[in-house]
Amino acid sequence: MIVVASVRPGRVGLPIAEWVRAEATKTGKFEIDFVDLAELALPFMDEPKHPSLRQYTKQHTLDWSARVDAAEAFIFVTPEYNYSFSPALKNALDFLNKEWWRKPLGFVSYGGVSGGTRGVAAIMAITSALGLVRVGANVELNFGGKQVVNGVFQPQEKEIAILAKELGELDNLSGFLTPARASLT
Repeated sequence: MIVVASVRPGRVGLPIAEWVRAEATKTGKFEIDFVDLAELALPFMDEPKHPSLRQYTKQHTLDWSARVDAAEAFIFVTPEYNYSFSPALKNALDFLNKEWWRKPLGFVSYGGVSGGTRGVAAIMAITSALGLVRVGANVELNFGGKQVVNGVFQPQEKEIAILAKELGELDNLSGFLTPARASLT
């Protein structure tokens, strides 16, 4: 699953995520569920019971749960906002609990001089608490908006190579974690 974590109008995350999807498709190893949080439009945490109980009452939560359950790996394409992460991504994570458990996670982050790394660092405690397992290779785009030309992200060779490594790690780690999750249920 590729998650576009920004919901801001005019965001550069969408063309970056479209590049990620195109590169993942080229590998032939993934069936991709492309989730744009702006389109998903989850309200602000409106379930009455704790997500760990999985006693959802809202159709949007049931649908989100099914999609995340079906995914075997994730890439979050995420901005950095004020040294932190996207509130839409935090909300999407918080809606669920066990659906995230022991699944590999990669990031393609973007921002100013830090390339979104402070946002990724800030969300790591949350993703770790949910049981997501981060891969080592992650794309970090300094001023990534400058690489969007006519609505299309123009990657550099270095970024293409890092994303290829990240996709390989997601595939490899998913192969280990999928049977491990099955043994826990």
